Amino acid sequence: MAAIVWLVAGVLLAAAEMLTGDLTLLMLGAAALGTAGASAALDTSVVADAVIFGVISLLLLLGLRPMLRRKYGAPPMISTNVDALLGKEALVLEQVGAHAGLVKLGGETWTARPMDPAEVYEPGTTVSVWKIDGATAVVWKGP
Repeated sequence: MAAIVWLVAGVLLAAAEMLTGDLTLLMLGAAALGTAGASAALDTSVVADAVIFGVISLLLLLGLRPMLRRKYGAPPMISTNVDALLGKEALVLEQVGAHAGLVKLGGETWTARPMDPAEVYEPGTTVSVWKIDGATAVVWKGP
């Protein structure tokens, strides 16, 4: 009977983890499921079940949870501002040469210059943004 209580507690804790995302309830749910297995296999007393639950919980919370948080806890880096423009395609509006040029990038008009000062891009050419230098897009005719 105690094994069923531990089993239900484990499932409820694991399900409640979806509300928090902190991995604490998941570790406690796994400990409860482990205790349910031990209780069913060994027919232990309530005190022994509590000790088993405590030991498994500590091992999971102090051992496994920090590793999982390091690996999965940080959100992926999202490029913003000018960093989001790197690698984007731009349309040449006015001839882009070593000293002048305009491109349409992300719906806006930017001054531009080629990555290689010897190159010149004619209007209508599609180029890629290599970097942003101040308010100027440094472009190249990428693949």
